[in-house]
Amino acid sequence: MDRQSWLNELFEENRPRLRGVAYRLLGSRSEAEDAVQEAWLRLHRADTAAVENLAGWLTTVVSRVCLDMLRARKSRREEPLVGQVAEPIGVRGERVDPEAEAVLADSVGVALLVVLDTLTPAERLVFVLHDLFAMPFDEIGSIVGRSPAAAKQLAHRARRRVRGSPAPSDAGRARQRELVEAFLKAARAGDIEGLLAVLDPDAVLRIDGAARMAGGGADAVDAVREVRGASVWARQLVALTRGVQVAPEFVQTALVDGSVGVIVAPGGKLSRILTFTFADARITRLEIIADPARFRELDIATL
Repeated sequence: MDRQSWLNELFEENRPRLRGVAYRLLGSRSEAEDAVQEAWLRLHRADTAAVENLAGWLTTVVSRVCLDMLRARKSRREEPLVGQVAEPIGVRGERVDPEAEAVLADSVGVALLVVLDTLTPAERLVFVLHDLFAMPFDEIGSIVGRSPAAAKQLAHRARRRVRGSPAPSDAGRARQRELVEAFLKAARAGDIEGLLAVLDPDAVLRIDGAARMAGGGADAVDAVREVRGASVWARQLVALTRGVQVAPEFVQTALVDGSVGVIVAPGGKLSRILTFTFADARITRLEIIADPARFRELDIATL
């Protein structure tokens, strides 16, 4: 058997596993097929004479192709491909493909693929390769360009999200902080346009009674006001901010329940907490809390 025929046979032996890896990484049968096909092309273009473990080499190639596809998908801000996950891999009307059925039966499932779509490309790749395919971290690290320790940390973060404990990536947290600092700058300057630039048009403002009393309101302390629509409440917020004179050094960003928020502590005494909800690079909800009882319910940490 010549080498070309041997490579073709080896590839076909590994095709089910390669397709399984690609399907779990991409959540799309058509993109998984594209990734596997690209690996086949690279196999025949590359000089693999010195490669000792061709099966491992093929897994690495497919993983890198999938990583590039995931990154391209994120950069284009595409919608998740969840709608395709439940489709059978076998072609309708044809004999059921046992390999295709195995991929679906042994797959992570629709619900988990939805969660995986919230991970960064690197987190998703590390989680799938290590937790689902038992690939060691030193090999995974070389694929994502990280050290084995860094790859292990990525897997840890991914597991926390998959288990229902969202942990914002460093990049996501940095973006949250940029939005909050831009919000604070605009509020201090009375810049309505600057506020609207970081607020979602349907953003909700929620102010508890204690904060409203401190701002000069005459409502009962336990009254809570909620206003929807950034253009509706942005000017009111500026007026409220001007009515409460606090030196900038006593207003700082902090982590509040794991997300970037703001604490106001004149003289070192906590008086207000601002919590934010984010979506699509905008602030969708702001809550101003001044009730000391609520302070004790929040997990606050410095950035």
